[in-house]
Amino acid sequence: MGETCIPNNPKRVITVSRTLLSNALALGVKPIGSSVWGIEELRTFLSDKSFLGDKVEEIASVGQLFNINLEKILQLEPDLILAWEPAVEAVYPLLSQIAPTVAFSFDDLVENWKEAFTITAKVLNREAEAQQVWNHYNQQIKDLKAAIGNRYKDKTISVAGIYDNGRRAYTYAKNSFIGSIFEELDLQRPPAQNISIDGGSIEAISEERLELLDGDILFILASEFGHTEAYKSLKQKPLWKKLNAVQNGRVYLVDIFAWTTESPLAADAVFDNLYKYLVNPP
Repeated sequence: MGETCIPNNPKRVITVSRTLLSNALALGVKPIGSSVWGIEELRTFLSDKSFLGDKVEEIASVGQLFNINLEKILQLEPDLILAWEPAVEAVYPLLSQIAPTVAFSFDDLVENWKEAFTITAKVLNREAEAQQVWNHYNQQIKDLKAAIGNRYKDKTISVAGIYDNGRRAYTYAKNSFIGSIFEELDLQRPPAQNISIDGGSIEAISEERLELLDGDILFILASEFGHTEAYKSLKQKPLWKKLNAVQNGRVYLVDIFAWTTESPLAADAVFDNLYKYLVNPP
């Protein structure tokens, strides 16, 4: 979206993306402000607290992701803005007048999340910290892979989200954030999900095609914002009870924010879930 002059050591960073917020925090940079992902009540600002914990305390809200508050951003006097391009495309010229603005494309954050983290580190002048983060990530992969062993060698593991009160679902392809982690862990996906597609997620699946969600194990991405009720509704569908994962008693609800925030901190939360449900299943 054009060239910009970036300060050597930015001190007052604003992020317009949950992923960029998480990346900054992983690098030891606490933004002064960040966007909210479509949540009406600001008292629930940054529901990603489920995996970011108190790291997000005292970070000001600059509005919803696709409706950011330019006046609030101006008041905060940032010296750098990190943003998701689809969310700021219309207001990018205004943002860049407030502070140097680096915009990441959809593909940058979703399909090339590792590269996006490395670029973020370079922009923030935190490349040494980034190497430490990657060392930790790679060790986590190595340790979890060893803990899992061969027990799921012939098993398929599905990952799905639900919406529209359980009438629609979607799954994640192998080029998604979670798909890339599963691939590094040598975890097998159902054939319908073992593909690469634009955006990394498979379009709406109707309740008549629930078999596309099936696997020996099924992770359902959920949050307090309607997903839990949708899951309850989904469980009442006749086809749901025919799924192998359901019959195996291996359906697990996990935090949608952690499993869809393409960042090393989110990966840590995913690893915790995989230890809980794959290494030490209840």
